[in-house]
Amino acid sequence: MTRYEAMPGPTDSLTDIAGLQVGNAHDEKVRSGVTVVLPDTPVTMGVDVRGGGPGTRDTEALDPTCLVEKMHGLVLSGGSVFGLAAADGVASFLSHKGIGLPISPAAVPVVPAAILFDLRNGGDKNWGTEPPYRALGIAAAEDASDTMTAGRTGAGYGATAGAYSGGLGTASLVLPNGLMVAAIVAVNSFGGPVVRTAAEHGVVEMPKMGISGTNTTIAAVATNAPLNKAECTRFAMMAQDGLARALRPIHTPFDGDTVFALSTADCETDLEAGTLMALLGTLGSDCIVRAIEKAIAATN
Repeated sequence: MTRYEAMPGPTDSLTDIAGLQVGNAHDEKVRSGVTVVLPDTPVTMGVDVRGGGPGTRDTEALDPTCLVEKMHGLVLSGGSVFGLAAADGVASFLSHKGIGLPISPAAVPVVPAAILFDLRNGGDKNWGTEPPYRALGIAAAEDASDTMTAGRTGAGYGATAGAYSGGLGTASLVLPNGLMVAAIVAVNSFGGPVVRTAAEHGVVEMPKMGISGTNTTIAAVATNAPLNKAECTRFAMMAQDGLARALRPIHTPFDGDTVFALSTADCETDLEAGTLMALLGTLGSDCIVRAIEKAIAATN
């Protein structure tokens, strides 16, 4: 039996993966925000969607059968459907810097996104015809750096987790051979944290009123291992099991749970492909659990 022992990275955050930066922005009056992940160079990406009420952009482009191989950014946003405009802002920000596909006079960035529902959290959503999310997307991109904190920030600013406050969480794990896995999670789940729900088998607590598509936990896992799009998709699928370990109930009709997976591909490995995927997926799930725990601990 081979034993792999991983330890938290230097900052225990997504930005422990070299080449990834994270930016956050929020509107205190609206009680909502945006989180952006920006790679120094384009990255391979996959996605796994399991919730019953998802809201996403460009997830079909991540299908391994589709043309585009590399992505230029990722957006996690509050605001339900209005929050998808944050990706417009980030795409404009990147294009202005010349980042994107060179297929027109202006660079064309590919920026997948997912949103969570925080429209009923008491903030002022009377924004008329100009929701704040495009501007928040640009502000989050401008804020991007290699440091980040957990709690009430970015896409998690107005989030709830069952009967508790939600938030933004992050975690990382590194192996002695240099392979690293990390996660970032905006927790806005219908279910509550497992440690605070009934632990007895067969007991399910319904912590808040359920309306289809009005909750959602959105996340990303990343690794420095070299993965193609199909492998990133499997990585996302395995890592999403961390949501089920940390939140209950999960993947309900009221959630739009979505997990992206990114590969910066700057750490070589001699592990067999199947073994590598099993290892990364398991560590990704572990990182998501810890990121959720940190998000909720920081806001309660």
